[in-house]
Amino acid sequence: MRLRDVGEFGLIERIARIAGRPAGRGVVLGIGDDAAIVRPRRGEDLAVTTDALVEGVHFRFATQSARTIGARALAVNLSDLAAMGARPLGAVLALAAPAALPLRTALDLVRGLVALGRRTACPLVGGNVSRAGETSLTVTALGAVARGRALLRSSARPGDRILVTGTLGGAALALARAERGGAGIRVVPEPRLGAGRILARTRGGGACIDVSDGLLADLGHVLEASGVGAELDARRLPAPRRFAAACARARLDPWELQLMGGEDYELLFTIRPAGPTASVLARRLRVAVTEIGTVTRRGLRLRGARAPARSGWRHF
Repeated sequence: MRLRDVGEFGLIERIARIAGRPAGRGVVLGIGDDAAIVRPRRGEDLAVTTDALVEGVHFRFATQSARTIGARALAVNLSDLAAMGARPLGAVLALAAPAALPLRTALDLVRGLVALGRRTACPLVGGNVSRAGETSLTVTALGAVARGRALLRSSARPGDRILVTGTLGGAALALARAERGGAGIRVVPEPRLGAGRILARTRGGGACIDVSDGLLADLGHVLEASGVGAELDARRLPAPRRFAAACARARLDPWELQLMGGEDYELLFTIRPAGPTASVLARRLRVAVTEIGTVTRRGLRLRGARAPARSGWRHF
């Protein structure tokens, strides 16, 4: 059965069944009306972010399951909320697809998104479906953050220490293997929502961004927004277990994957010189934290590795 066999409203009815009733306390009204209604708590600001995953640009069905693609569509938005220190309220999905797309594939896209949403308290509360030449998922996620406490890219200062959660390079390695005909991508890194909310309450905190386009590219956004520079030590970059050996077998440059690869959904942030250490932050955030550099007044200096020709993912 294909989308043309059930039509627009048949597809919407099936999506609503998969989504179920919203479980989030901030959702007043979910799927079924012209718009969803969400309600932040008193003293909170509303955070809004949107991202699109387009077939042939961000994914191929040959290398990823539909459920994985659906989860990624939400994960990239949740990672943005994490980087702001926000808690999720809900998400809406604009799904565009060819009429010949199998119905099961379309519903698996939704199932992947909804499954991640349930784990992260971010219910699917609405959206739209449309016919298109290729499949795309555009997700808009809504979050809430304590008023005036959002983490910003523009808050880094010279002397700040630069830190990152988790490990870098794993997602880029998995994608490279899949594109070469290896095992398809099955694991989507879960955004650091809890860590972001704790960072927003941490004294001595500075700027924050999520690592989605590549470490150098995302660090560059922070430096530009804050009007500062940085010195980065590539030898300190945290890597997954057996990462170097796996890169050697695949004939891939580990530095390029760690510096330019994206979609690790880790948090890259700065802390004032007198702020908590990496080990203290690791205990608070309940995730590994590594100090990888220092904020300077201008420029970007990379120690321990050659600078790549490009810094990371670009759409144009």
